[in-house]
Amino acid sequence: CQNWQISQLGLGSEREIDELAKMMLRLQEVGCHNINLVTPTHYSAHILKAIDIAAARGLRLPIVYNTCGWERLEILEILDGIVDIYLPDFKYWNSDMAAKYSSGAKSYPEVTKAAILEMHRQVGVAKPAPDGIMQRGLMIRHLVMPNDVGGSEKVMEWIAENLPKDTYVNIMAQYTPLFKAYDYPEISRRITSEEYRRVVKRAQELGLTNLDVQGYWWLQRETP
Repeated sequence: CQNWQISQLGLGSEREIDELAKMMLRLQEVGCHNINLVTPTHYSAHILKAIDIAAARGLRLPIVYNTCGWERLEILEILDGIVDIYLPDFKYWNSDMAAKYSSGAKSYPEVTKAAILEMHRQVGVAKPAPDGIMQRGLMIRHLVMPNDVGGSEKVMEWIAENLPKDTYVNIMAQYTPLFKAYDYPEISRRITSEEYRRVVKRAQELGLTNLDVQGYWWLQRETP
C-alpha cells in the first residue's frame, strides 16, 4: 500500500460525529469544491449522520465516495441519493492476484464489478460543470502495475463492454514499490513506459473516449 502509514500504522485522530459535520462545513466555508471521503465504508453509518447534520446547517458541496471498489451492494444502496461522485479503484482483474496482494481479497474482482455497475446506476457518467469542476458521476481509477499484475487490458475491456464509452477512466502510472512490495520481486519496481503505453492503446482501441492519462509524458517521448 502506498499509503501504508495510514492503512497499517493507524495514524490519525478520533472525532465525534458533530465534529465531523463541523469539519465539512468549514471546508465549504474556505472554498473547497467537494467533501472527499477516502476509504469511508467502515465508518459509513457515522459519516451519514454527520452529512445529515451538516446538510441541515447548510452543507451544499458534492459528496465524493473515494473507495478501493470492494464495496457491498447493501451499503451502496443506502448511499443512493446522498453520494454525488463515486471514485472507485478497479485494482485487479484476476482473483488470485487480488488474494495474493490484497490480504486474501479473492472476491475483489467480482465484488468490484457489481459495485461499479451499481455506482453507475446511481450517478451515471461523470460530466464536469462549465467551470471544469466535477459535480456528479462515476470516475474509475486503474493503477497499472508491473508484469500486468492488475490485468489492465482485461479491466479496460470490461469497462468498454459494460459501461458507456464516455465513462471517465483514470489510467494511473504512479505505482511505486513501498512497504511490503519488496517481498514480491514481480512488483518491486516501477512500471515501464511500454507497459503503460500498452494499456492506454488498448483502451483507445476499445473506443473509450474519456481517458485521464497520467503518464502522458511517456506517450509523447520518442523511444530509441
